[in-house]
Amino acid sequence: MRKSIILFFLLLSGMVRADEGMWLPIFIERLNYVDMQKEGLKLTPEEIYSVNHSSLKDAIIQFGNGCTGEVISNQGLVLTNHHCGYGAIQSHSTVDHDYLADGFWAMSMKEELPNEGLTARFLVRIEDVTKRVLEGLNDQMTETERADKIRQISKTITDEADKGTGYQSRVASFYEGNEFYLFVYEVFRDVRLVGAPPSSIGKFGADSDNWMWPRHTGDFSMFRVYASPDGKPADYSVNNVPLKPRHHLPVSTAGVEKGDFAMIMGYPGSTERYTTSWGVDQAINLYNPTVVNIRAKKLAIMRADMDASRDINIKYASKYASISNYWKYYIGQTRGLKRLRVFEDKQQIEADFDKWVNASPDRKAKYGKVLPDFAEAFKIQNEYIIQRVYYSEAMTRGAEIMSLANAFNMLANEMKAETPSSDKLAKIKENLLKYSERHFKNYNLPTDKKLFTAMIQMYYENVPVGQQPASFRALVEKSKHNYAKIAATMFEKSMFSDKAKVDAFIANPNLKKLEKDPAFKFVRAFNVKFTENQKNVDAANEMLERSNRLFIAGLREMQPDRKFYPDANSTMRLTYGKVLDYYPADGIHFDYYTTLDGVMEKEDPSNWEFVVPQKLKDLYNAKDYGMYGMNGEMPVCFLSTNDITGGNSGSPVINGNGELIGLAFDGNWEAMSGDIAFEPELQRTINVDIRYVLFIIDKYAGAKNIINELTLVNNKKLKTGAENMSNTSAIEIAH
Repeated sequence: MRKSIILFFLLLSGMVRADEGMWLPIFIERLNYVDMQKEGLKLTPEEIYSVNHSSLKDAIIQFGNGCTGEVISNQGLVLTNHHCGYGAIQSHSTVDHDYLADGFWAMSMKEELPNEGLTARFLVRIEDVTKRVLEGLNDQMTETERADKIRQISKTITDEADKGTGYQSRVASFYEGNEFYLFVYEVFRDVRLVGAPPSSIGKFGADSDNWMWPRHTGDFSMFRVYASPDGKPADYSVNNVPLKPRHHLPVSTAGVEKGDFAMIMGYPGSTERYTTSWGVDQAINLYNPTVVNIRAKKLAIMRADMDASRDINIKYASKYASISNYWKYYIGQTRGLKRLRVFEDKQQIEADFDKWVNASPDRKAKYGKVLPDFAEAFKIQNEYIIQRVYYSEAMTRGAEIMSLANAFNMLANEMKAETPSSDKLAKIKENLLKYSERHFKNYNLPTDKKLFTAMIQMYYENVPVGQQPASFRALVEKSKHNYAKIAATMFEKSMFSDKAKVDAFIANPNLKKLEKDPAFKFVRAFNVKFTENQKNVDAANEMLERSNRLFIAGLREMQPDRKFYPDANSTMRLTYGKVLDYYPADGIHFDYYTTLDGVMEKEDPSNWEFVVPQKLKDLYNAKDYGMYGMNGEMPVCFLSTNDITGGNSGSPVINGNGELIGLAFDGNWEAMSGDIAFEPELQRTINVDIRYVLFIIDKYAGAKNIINELTLVNNKKLKTGAENMSNTSAIEIAH
């Protein structure tokens, strides 16, 4: 019997595997604590999450807007992934000071580099506000009315939480709108770059190794959070001081062994574990292949120009990495969904749900339309899904001239108002000037022209004719399908291809001039058509929202003994499991860790993805690993069974004593369907071993100042049967 079918029956019986689930930390004591103790946790629930006392949650940050980081010193030092800090590292890089290629290490706090717009978000507390939100709703509301009311109630709740505190709050929906929780944050705005290895270490293996095991990537970078002298969030200032955190993670040098307890806290972005067979079918046959095809074309164009110029390579490095990551992800997800027969498994769940619903008149009255509505909604949505993907991937986020022109819509709308606000206009102009600065700093016009040419051709040839702007179709026909000619004219006549013209226009904006600009007219035509197309799926989307909410409610009612965890939604979650190997296919076994030997085995000086720095080779040849090696080897990465997704990048991997043992940075190729269906026998998290991080900082970079700042501990364990017993107390290594 297939493993996925076995998993299905385990779920129905309430026997959820300990390593599946992204749990809200406020419910650890009620839902998970006993299981976690059995796995090897030594901490109390209060030491994991507490509002009134220092706890692990106080050391975990949402880094920027899409990653996780952890505080590892009492001076606000933060550790996250190299790919999470990549944009900041790139922003400081030039041909003369190429920190992407060479790495960067601040040997004192004075050398740390500020990063405009980068934030560190600390969770203050979580509150269950479900009752308060649901009291304002009723079953007679449409989904649109329901959403509007939820926003209204949520704003009242967040305004109350933020008043007089300086905090930033959010009410988040869980279980597709069946529960609601308030998250209160303190957001620090002065975050400075402290250290990063060269990309040959931090990005070793690049696209080829992305999502793959065995892995040999030192995927880490370091930042520091600064506060005003009174410890509060503040914009960058030379007067700011390093943050004194409520808690920082001690760093373990003891290493990991197979079967060790491993816990991850972080900010997973999005999962769809409760999606239906119709959603899986859409992903496999429509959404995923469309994204993959568009991104493959963009990547090929960018890569060719990047390989031809070091300057372009620096400018486009972060953009390329961002596009590439989920290009490969969607390839892997489609492969995994097919291989694990997730569509069939979802159909089985739906058949059981249907049987349960029809066994009771009351249930039939409440849930009887759920499955038919899913079928009808997806049928309508699928007619428009390709144009939706092309609008997003090829138009508004295709060529950058389109993105820049699109950013001026807000200015146009305010200028059109009956009584334009001078304050709003001033703020819009200020933001557009900043946008222009960022845009042109990392811009190459010939590359963008190639992207524009390719994207409009793909759009014309692949989006249903009736869903395309008529003016665009006419333009292509008039040019006799000469897409390069269309691009040449666009870039020659639009102000959005020239920074000086853009900035001059912002200083003295003119609505008629903006509306006549060919790039602005072009992107606006696509905006108008997209809005028109979306109106045709509004009813289907509302049907889906209602069906999703009722489906989850029904599943929870159908399986009252099962511990349901909510889908990820960029709120703090805790996952737990253990360090473990796996068998990806018949006759193949992957060990749970890799070493520096593998880096040397993969070395290929002719391939930029597998270049090894000479100093790293020297340290390897001398076996100069300091106290970070293990039996003559230098550990690099290890596997654990934790349940993670995008957003968990940079999350700390923590042992049973609450000590840092690694950083999560990837999932494995064989389980790329994991955002939709968790596969316990195959699902693994790929982590960089903290000992490799320390080795690179200490022996490779010589940044002793960073090592001296850490609280290093070495709790050696004795194995007695299935138990892990600590035979020493935490030992802080003095420096």
